[in-house]
Amino acid sequence: MLTAISNALCRITGSNVGSQTVSEFLIGQSELVNLTSPAASALATTTQRQPPKPPPVNTKASEAELVTEQTTLLSDPGAKAVVSSRAFADFTPKASFEIKKCDVHRLEEGPPGQAELTREQGLHYYRTMQTIRRMELKADQLYKQKIIRGFCHLYDGQEACAMGIEAAINPTDHVITAYRAHGYTYTRGVPVKQILAELTGRKGGIAKGKGGSMHMYAPNFYGGNGIVGAQVPLGAGIALACKYLGNNQVCVTLYGDGAANQGQIFEAYNMAALWKLPCIFICENNKYGMGTSVERSSASTDYYRRGDYIPGLRVDGMDVLSVREATKFAADHCRAGKGPILMELQTYRYHGHSMSDPGVSYRTREEIQEVRSKSDPISMLKDRMLSNKMAAMEEFKEMDSEIRKEIEEAALFATSDPEPPLDALCDHIFHNEPPLEVRGTTPWSKLKSSS
Repeated sequence: MLTAISNALCRITGSNVGSQTVSEFLIGQSELVNLTSPAASALATTTQRQPPKPPPVNTKASEAELVTEQTTLLSDPGAKAVVSSRAFADFTPKASFEIKKCDVHRLEEGPPGQAELTREQGLHYYRTMQTIRRMELKADQLYKQKIIRGFCHLYDGQEACAMGIEAAINPTDHVITAYRAHGYTYTRGVPVKQILAELTGRKGGIAKGKGGSMHMYAPNFYGGNGIVGAQVPLGAGIALACKYLGNNQVCVTLYGDGAANQGQIFEAYNMAALWKLPCIFICENNKYGMGTSVERSSASTDYYRRGDYIPGLRVDGMDVLSVREATKFAADHCRAGKGPILMELQTYRYHGHSMSDPGVSYRTREEIQEVRSKSDPISMLKDRMLSNKMAAMEEFKEMDSEIRKEIEEAALFATSDPEPPLDALCDHIFHNEPPLEVRGTTPWSKLKSSS
């Protein structure tokens, strides 16, 4: 029976099995084998390939089972047989990784030095971070084509921060950040096409084309704020609301190293500590505030200690697992009623401060390239998964292809969707209120606002 199946497969694929067993032959095939029937041929041309589903945990198909499955496929003249090394590979369903130990302030112990990662989590983290990276590169392209105008601050290089934080909190928890907000907008659930359409000022944007790069919002995501450091007191206020309502939720309040010396941040620290607010203050330290290095701008660069009476953590912000474990630790701290906690994520941006900054007048190209080659968050995750046999290189290539297609489709939408009409300029000032008149640039020009 095995010989008959082997010969049949040889005729279909044109390969020579030789001394291989049938299961070895099946596993060795890495592409699609279409059965010679009109139905199968039509199906092959109309069906888009989907990412492979992970194998059941702790399941390894025997040689007999593989042969039985292929025999069933061969017996159906209208079937499409997929013979792929990935489909039968014994992927590692879960692995444990050593992560960099956090520096701690006013804490007896910090997050664990090991992190578990499942195959499903790893693929999800990779897809999310790669989507953010591609989206930001497309925004760069559209800006240089003068399709995106105004301020535009890109997030490529810092993807592990947004992904790690989102993986550690609940969808009902709250996030507020500064103007480098595209990545967080995506991790909070906004589709790429709505983000790019907002950047191009189109009606289909997440803020109806009226917010732009710095003002994007989603459920439990409060922007996107253009005033340096101003979002930090707002985040403390959101945390106060969480405590007042007793909903066991936390607010992640983000700011950059460039805002870390603002007085309003220390005022927010003080109130949060006094009232034991469930607020996770996070400083994304990407080493440069605009074009000024942290060493030139701050007398103390230990930002995680800046809370003084507030416990702090310094975290490897280029490692998604380190960020995830530290944020879990911080969220548990807040939910336990211990008050606020401060985190410093040591990260790096590949672009300049904004699109008007080439990013190489205050740092060298060699410095940027060194970070890319040694600490890139996407490459780090990918290498971990490959070295532990949690995924195949073909899966990552297929994902990359799907992401590129998604980004191109989103860019097409963002450049073809109409701009919002002038009479919608003042809409959405209030929520769920009757229409009202709004004064224009002169007393006699009146505009209308609808909720």
